[in-house]
Amino acid sequence: MILALTALVSAASGVVLLVGGINLLTLGGSPYYAIAGAVFVIVAALLVLRRKEALAVYGLFTLGSLAWAVWEVGFDWWQLGPRGGFIIVFGLWLVSPFVRKRLGAALERAEGRRASSLTLGAPLLVSIVVAVYAMFQTPHDQPGVLPDPPPQVQASTPDNIAPGEWPRYGRTQLGQRYSPLAEITPANVGSLQEKWRFETGDEKGPDDVGETTYQVTPLKIGNTLYLCTPHNWAIALDATTGKEVWRFDPGVKLDSARQHQTCRGVTYFNDAEAAIDAPCKERVYLPVSDARLIALDAKTGQVCTTFANQGQLQLQQGMPYNPSGYYYSTSPPVITAEKIIIGGAVNDNYSVKSPSGVIRAFDVRTGALIWNWDSGNPDQTAPITPGQTYTPNSPNSWSVFSTDEALGLVYIPLGNQVPDQLGINRSPAVEKFSSSIVALDVNTGAVRWVRQTVHHDLWDMDVPAQPALLDITRPDGTTVPALVGPTKQGDIYVLDRRTGDPLIPIKEVPAPGGAIHEDRAAPTQPLTGLTFRPPPLQERNMWGVSMFDQMACRISFHKLNYEGQYTPPSLNGTLVYPGNFGVFNWGSVAVDPVTQVMFGMPTYLAFTSKLVPRAEVPPRGADEKGSEQGLNRNEGAPYGVYMGPFLGPLGIPCQAPPWGYVAAADLRTGEIAYKHVNGTVYDMTPLPLPFKLGVPGIGGPIITGGGVAFLGAAVDDYIRAYDLKTGRELWKGRLPAGGQATPMTYTDSAGKQVVLIVAGGHGSVGTKTGDYVIAYSLPTK
Repeated sequence: MILALTALVSAASGVVLLVGGINLLTLGGSPYYAIAGAVFVIVAALLVLRRKEALAVYGLFTLGSLAWAVWEVGFDWWQLGPRGGFIIVFGLWLVSPFVRKRLGAALERAEGRRASSLTLGAPLLVSIVVAVYAMFQTPHDQPGVLPDPPPQVQASTPDNIAPGEWPRYGRTQLGQRYSPLAEITPANVGSLQEKWRFETGDEKGPDDVGETTYQVTPLKIGNTLYLCTPHNWAIALDATTGKEVWRFDPGVKLDSARQHQTCRGVTYFNDAEAAIDAPCKERVYLPVSDARLIALDAKTGQVCTTFANQGQLQLQQGMPYNPSGYYYSTSPPVITAEKIIIGGAVNDNYSVKSPSGVIRAFDVRTGALIWNWDSGNPDQTAPITPGQTYTPNSPNSWSVFSTDEALGLVYIPLGNQVPDQLGINRSPAVEKFSSSIVALDVNTGAVRWVRQTVHHDLWDMDVPAQPALLDITRPDGTTVPALVGPTKQGDIYVLDRRTGDPLIPIKEVPAPGGAIHEDRAAPTQPLTGLTFRPPPLQERNMWGVSMFDQMACRISFHKLNYEGQYTPPSLNGTLVYPGNFGVFNWGSVAVDPVTQVMFGMPTYLAFTSKLVPRAEVPPRGADEKGSEQGLNRNEGAPYGVYMGPFLGPLGIPCQAPPWGYVAAADLRTGEIAYKHVNGTVYDMTPLPLPFKLGVPGIGGPIITGGGVAFLGAAVDDYIRAYDLKTGRELWKGRLPAGGQATPMTYTDSAGKQVVLIVAGGHGSVGTKTGDYVIAYSLPTK
């Protein structure tokens, strides 16, 4: 009975591998799986015949499989495991007394002569030794050390910001995410402990859209923290104790057509012209997901009725189309030169009749429109008159802006025109400004320069991150005002922020063709000298928990269109790598203006996209929710698109880990100093396994003057501290929910440095939801 069952398992495994392996072979893939299937069938037959040669055949197969696996992936445990796990487990069963003693001729068994275990035992032992050896290797880690700072460098930080404050989203309007605080160092960060936690009460509900996320980075001014929640409540907290000071609920109604339900931050303004005790001298501007901007008194949370229409600015004004839920602001506006400048998010791939992506500057006190810059009509920046509308469906900016007040420029990371995967009938202006970084004059809105990061974008590679501004020391000792712009495709643009000219070279490289007949693909794409782009995927990079689902991923890989990065979308289905989450996203990177280095979290997760002719797009379902994954309808366009992560039959990524790193680079030279696998699968699997695969994430880092970088973001629920110099993990704090927000740091009323992060989870990546604000500090001596 035992032999029969063992033979059945071997035969069934063989048939699956043989059928799938032949399919893979016909697609141009590896012959290994077809060979493996044949071996399992042969072993099954030998088991039925009680032939001891079954062990020898399987032993040779085990050695051959080991050699093949090491040839494909080297001593990478996480790739060797799926290739050899089932083989070793089944081999151990074959060599066990339960099977081995039943093999051989009847006379041999009667005389006590059993099948020898050596013919299979030795290959299994070799395989196990190799596996154990591979467990201690780190083939994907790139160790290194950041260089020392150039001599006599002063940080390019506004002089009027006290070290212990965090008054803007990226701490300053430069977007550096750098704090000069140095109480916490690599030597003592391991002693960090929770100081306080606050629960906002705003949690994701059953009727919320899937993309309900908690991404806020609070501001700290004086002894008060200002933050917003996913449903756009504004809350003020005591920065020392975490006690609530006030809250404001704008009454946002749920809308299933809204693609995102989040708030990344609020904007603070201190009116120097107002009397010291005047109401609304200090203001907090709250962006709301039903397309309002609300001004609140920073002391009381009351609405500032002198701003716009009784304290509320309606951002739908001037929109050519205004379907419910299609337009909103997820990111805080910037304030410069007494103007509040704001963009807005437009639902991706819902309809070609979408709101405009216009950028507008309003008087910070009154809300009067001063200028408007519409990337679909870029030369007309004077305020539109009543009855006029902006260009429909022009590229929008949903992320955070940076400003250089000395140069009088605001820097805009721009997205794409809907549909993201179709470039049919785009105007010359759209072709020029899509997926670019644009510098606008803060007084007029006129374009001063534009740097495009993707030509004729067909992959949703919008520029997602706030640019970081700092001064870079050149080899001759001169300094240049620079801009650092991270992108989804992994390129880091280091530009002269006066002109947009590259400080680190940019070249054009050939790109794949093969777009659908109505469209085209750009023949070349830009590539920066500082890039975290991954190498192209190959069949050997496919993954799974076993050889069976790995084989399925290999088959899927070959069935998709893929000629490397920028393979155009197709009716057959296209592999998009890096995928839609990008290598970098809205969390941006942190830069140290003293050492002139950057620290970030490159993420690598492949997606797929498949165009669907309009006639084949199914009718809209009554219970459809706003989503960027699955079917994107593109109403009014000739094609919809199915898109999502490239997953195997068990719902795990088809590409092998690592999927996430921490990395740093020298911005003076463009050299990557180190790149370390980051994060565990602790919260990704049914069992809390602390395996450090390197997991994806979304969020951003900060750097401190003490030489410590802080980052949450990864899909395991931790905030971590790293030695900025080497990237070594120094400390981690367990979070009660996903930490997909960028942390910040400040000093409390006692002068102690505090590190704070919001933990509330992220809809797209599936982390645990919550409503926590958590502060950490060193223990009091």
